Amino acid sequence: MRALLKAFADAAVHSVVCGSSQEKDADIPTIEYFRRRRISLRMHGNLDGYQKKKYVAKVIFTYILGYKVDVGHMEAVNLISSTKYSEKQIGYLAVTLLMHENSDFLRLVVNSIRKDLNDNNEISNCLALHAIANVGGQEMAEALAEDVHRLLISPTSPTFVRKKAALTLLRLYRKHPDVIPAAEWALRIVSLMDDGDLLRVTHMKAEDPTIRTVMYKVLETIMNNCAEPSRNVQHNNAQHAVLFEAISLAIQLDTNSPLVNTAAILLARFISSKETNVRYLGLDTMAQLAARTENLDAIKKHQGTIILSLRDKDISVRRRALDLLYSMCDTENSELIVGELLRYLKIADYGLREEMVLKIAILTEKYAGTYKWYVDTILELLSAAGDHVGEEVWYRVVQIVTNTEDLQAYAAKVVFEYLRSPSSHESLVKVGGYILGEYGHLIANESGYNPIEQFQVLHSKSQFCAAPTRALLLSTYIKWVNVFPEIKPQLVNVFERYRHVLDVDLQQRACEFYALASRPEDDELLQNVCEEIPPFPPRESALLGRLKTKGGDKSDTPLERVSTKKMAKKPTFPQPNGNGTAANGNANDITSSLMGLEISSSSNAQSPSSQPDPSQTLTALAEKGISMLTVGPNVERWFDKLLYSTEGVLYEDVQIQIGIKSRYHGHLGQLAIYMGNKISAPFTSFTATLHVDDPDALSATFAKIAPSTIAPRTQSQQLVHVECKKPFTKPPTLSVSYLAGAHQTIAVRLPIVLTKFLEHVKLGQADFFERWRLIGGPPREAQQIFPITLDESGHVDRTKQRQVVSGFNLNVLDGIDPNPNNIVAAGILHMSNDGKVGCLMRLEPNPEAKLCRITVRSTSEDVAAEAMKLVMKPLNADSLS
Repeated sequence: MRALLKAFADAAVHSVVCGSSQEKDADIPTIEYFRRRRISLRMHGNLDGYQKKKYVAKVIFTYILGYKVDVGHMEAVNLISSTKYSEKQIGYLAVTLLMHENSDFLRLVVNSIRKDLNDNNEISNCLALHAIANVGGQEMAEALAEDVHRLLISPTSPTFVRKKAALTLLRLYRKHPDVIPAAEWALRIVSLMDDGDLLRVTHMKAEDPTIRTVMYKVLETIMNNCAEPSRNVQHNNAQHAVLFEAISLAIQLDTNSPLVNTAAILLARFISSKETNVRYLGLDTMAQLAARTENLDAIKKHQGTIILSLRDKDISVRRRALDLLYSMCDTENSELIVGELLRYLKIADYGLREEMVLKIAILTEKYAGTYKWYVDTILELLSAAGDHVGEEVWYRVVQIVTNTEDLQAYAAKVVFEYLRSPSSHESLVKVGGYILGEYGHLIANESGYNPIEQFQVLHSKSQFCAAPTRALLLSTYIKWVNVFPEIKPQLVNVFERYRHVLDVDLQQRACEFYALASRPEDDELLQNVCEEIPPFPPRESALLGRLKTKGGDKSDTPLERVSTKKMAKKPTFPQPNGNGTAANGNANDITSSLMGLEISSSSNAQSPSSQPDPSQTLTALAEKGISMLTVGPNVERWFDKLLYSTEGVLYEDVQIQIGIKSRYHGHLGQLAIYMGNKISAPFTSFTATLHVDDPDALSATFAKIAPSTIAPRTQSQQLVHVECKKPFTKPPTLSVSYLAGAHQTIAVRLPIVLTKFLEHVKLGQADFFERWRLIGGPPREAQQIFPITLDESGHVDRTKQRQVVSGFNLNVLDGIDPNPNNIVAAGILHMSNDGKVGCLMRLEPNPEAKLCRITVRSTSEDVAAEAMKLVMKPLNADSLS
């Protein structure tokens, strides 16, 4: 079908787009051409079947391109009645694509469809069934349900026709249950379950050695004949389609047969193919083989090629390579594969990273040979994966460390070393807080790990963390009060400071922990509260369930074959019960806390769609009696530039130029609008008006009425006084009208946005992160990841980023962020009604991925969302394209 459409599409492109001037004028739109062409052909006589087929194929191609098509329906109806398969096929295709279930034209095809249903030709039967199932209207169901049922129960209908009839009837029943007499037909349909063909198909593989031998010979012949590719592209595609199905069937029949070894050799050639589709199919089929076979030696021979596929230019190929590596991993190659995945993780696509994190964590746990390798790998994963580590990953680490006594001291040492690095991700801080709180005393007597050093290292990371993480750290500190009395004054001081924070949970914890820490030293309450946490009850790893919900795995991934692959003998992570003895628990007993929160890079981000849609803006203006916004190739660009600059052109055409100069102080602002007459005739009946969408939030008024006339080649200046009362999102609209030979009307947005009322503020590193921490996360945090462009040398244009951030009146603070490539800025928003609101921003570019993350925190969630949206737009590569 694809080849058929392509052939006709090529003809359509040639005759519609590149046709001669006699057939189509270059200025005639495509649909209008079809209308004229139809009239022209009818004037010359009736169309023959071939011409109708070609004509309708062109219409289908135009529809596929996205154009609205209202021609060719009658010709499609006529084609269905044709006796030629190619014409009938195009007719049915057009009907299912171009006509909806309530189309009047469908009444014309019902008799033709019924005729095809009753035909002895099974191809005609199938075309008719496809049309009924795809269109499935009420009238069609009422008219043809009986005929479909008759095909289903007829003993003379071929098996594949009956299968399609059953699916069609199911479709009609689901959509129009009142049309199908289910009670009347039920017994007859149930009797089909005993059909001999069905039974033979079901038991053929397992019980009939003769048929199995024949099938092996057929599959072997297919593989031998398809070993060498054809030079003909179409033949090659068909050959590959048959071959991949044959390989899949061979894998399903018996993974230990010689055919599977032959298949592995062929697949190895495919994964090195120059064609992307072939590489994809080769990796996908090899993953199926790896998921079902116990002997991975044939696949391991090509491990290097598979690893290289992780860096393929096509993301779908990279994803299949990831699936295959996950499927082929065992105790012998686990360290190599996990190591490669960790290296690739740092440069992988953002869309792949969360799935990669889950798979790395699962493989590390499943095939760990030593405690040391497990801990080292998981902590490296937490350090490298950043925002793509879900809660369930570090939850699982905590479970295993808690339930494995031999692992606790080593884990405490290693996580402490990771926390000593200048930059530690929040997930690592969570793990460090838990492990050091529970097991930090096991290493406290060793040099370099004493209590005060543990406190200083961990507490230094708290200023970069969100409120939930700081709450966990407070729990760590109260445990240390019990086991490290020598640092009790420092810990009590932290509780004292947190008793006055804005976050309710942090404040409550701090108050309770302060009261506990202030009790007499001989009081047993603190000791009882801070006892070491008992081992977790037996639980299946929540990572497996999390991976299933991600949709990254197919049904043939290692989840089905855990029991058939070689598992690690040592260490086996125990799952003791509350008494410390081993217990066999219910695999489904996964507490809700282990399901985790999905901490993806944009889980709390404001969607780019939150930006006002231009079409919605136009509609809103029209409803309020305001002129529609003037559009042009540069209008949006001029407006966007003025959002972070104080002067420039707002609008210009052959007659008029509108320029802007602005200044702001506190909650007040003043704009000078210059309206220049560029022609040799005067503007008469000149008017200028302002419209503010929310007058309670923003006030914008002219200082005086605009002059009614602007002389030739002169300009008029109008002052606008602006006042910000509270947060707003829509800028005011300037409407200008005048007579210059004809009536002219222009409506443009004024570059008056919330950030215009920000003022710079200077903060040191401690003050900035203290405020950052106090504000906390969502809803007072807005975050988004967006694509960026690099300069010719492949670096981030930091100069432009700083210019844009500063232009939005946020003071860029140097030497604040541990990563010198990040940009940190702060400002204070002034409003006459709502007072002052602080606004903090972090911009974190990633040149390898050509992505950037912007995070804005403010005590007002509306301010955070709007400031993030405004600053992000001129930096977003998608907005610039």
